[in-house]
Amino acid sequence: MSYNGIYYFVYCVSSFLHRVASLILCKTMASLNHSTVTLFILEGLTDQPELQVFLFILFLGIYVVTVVGNLGMILLIGIGPQLKSPMYYFLSNLSFVDLCYSSAITPKLLVNFIEDKNIICYNECMTQLFFFCFFIVSECFMLTAMAYDRYVAICNPLLYNVIMSPRVCSFLATGVYSMGAFTTLVHTSCMVRLSFCGPNVIKHYFCDIIPLLKLSCSSTYLNELLLLVIGTFNVFSTTIAIFISYAFILSSILSIQSAEGRSKAFSTCSSHLAAVAIFYGTIIFMYLKPPSSSNMTQEKIASVFYTTVIPMLNPLIYSLRNKDVKDVLKKIMRCTMHNTSM
Repeated sequence: MSYNGIYYFVYCVSSFLHRVASLILCKTMASLNHSTVTLFILEGLTDQPELQVFLFILFLGIYVVTVVGNLGMILLIGIGPQLKSPMYYFLSNLSFVDLCYSSAITPKLLVNFIEDKNIICYNECMTQLFFFCFFIVSECFMLTAMAYDRYVAICNPLLYNVIMSPRVCSFLATGVYSMGAFTTLVHTSCMVRLSFCGPNVIKHYFCDIIPLLKLSCSSTYLNELLLLVIGTFNVFSTTIAIFISYAFILSSILSIQSAEGRSKAFSTCSSHLAAVAIFYGTIIFMYLKPPSSSNMTQEKIASVFYTTVIPMLNPLIYSLRNKDVKDVLKKIMRCTMHNTSM
């Protein structure tokens, strides 16, 4: 099975999970929502009018770069014959995840900059929460799968193509999206059981778990407990797996005799480590603490990194530091310039 076939298979699996999850979510909301609040108002990133135009242009530019960068990465990996290894298969999936969860958040953020009140209906809010949770959790596990891929490539290079077979790659990718779907169903199902009968201003620029819990007029103990338990498991299980992988990688690199070999091995891992450090730093700051101790101003700033900045940076980090990606891009640009000059 080719990697294009695997990508299509994973896309079908993830689409199926989305459909099932959406049906369950809609039925749950219809039967369990007893809230008197049907509309929420998103407070937005800032309430200073003089900054609205500047921030709109800034985040519009970031979103355009995000879409172009991630779509470009997916297309390059799809058409580049030398980009058919498991590493690029996972990288294309990471670009897909980055593109999707940025698209779940940024358009609504841009609306907030040009409207006096950014209103979002209850069902739309829950849907945004669902897709944000799905893709943010999928990103955690996708980065872990990429760390395992780097471990096999550096520590077992002769068996790399055997261990990271197309079947194993599809299994890992399906597991990534399945964990995202499971976590999301738990959080959204518990969220729609809550009642919202008082204030309807979400002190954030999107429907996130913590600001929604603060608006509920029913007990949020179960939600907070699940957020802490599941969030801790997802973050620390993936973090530990990444640390273990890189402990073996570091040990293997230090045993390489030539300086050139060590430099090449480090360069293949540095991009992934940079993406992991930025992503996990903001996630831990945001979610692994009691909601009662939250400072929404600080959390808005932190959440900007993983909702808008990281999806933009990931394709730049991987493309600028990857020789194969740059070679494919140069070939395409040369062919394009040659065709236009004829």
